[in-house]
Amino acid sequence: MDVQIFGVNNHNDVRKAQRFFKERRANVHFMDFKQRSPSKGELRRFFQKFGEQQLIDRESKRFKGLGLQTAYYGDDRWLEIACEEPLILRMPLVRRGNDLTVGFAEATWKEWAAE
Repeated sequence: MDVQIFGVNNHNDVRKAQRFFKERRANVHFMDFKQRSPSKGELRRFFQKFGEQQLIDRESKRFKGLGLQTAYYGDDRWLEIACEEPLILRMPLVRRGNDLTVGFAEATWKEWAAE
């Protein structure tokens, strides 16, 4: 099984996701948001499936630091902001082929591992 994990290394749920897949001997490709921002095309998949309500972490320090609490944008504008400021996203973002998850989704990951 090959998975791609997006997030930052010091995030608790990202570390749990990495550990989960490594324990199951999955090939893990990790993309650290602090080193490289995600591409617009990659994030678009997550926005199309989940929308900004599930993707944007309105409790994150970066979200509050940017003063976005009162912002009401459409998905396209949130996508642009997330490409520039990926630390406002709920983490981890995990992709296995066309399957996607947001946040710590252990039940879904177990289904993937069972296949």
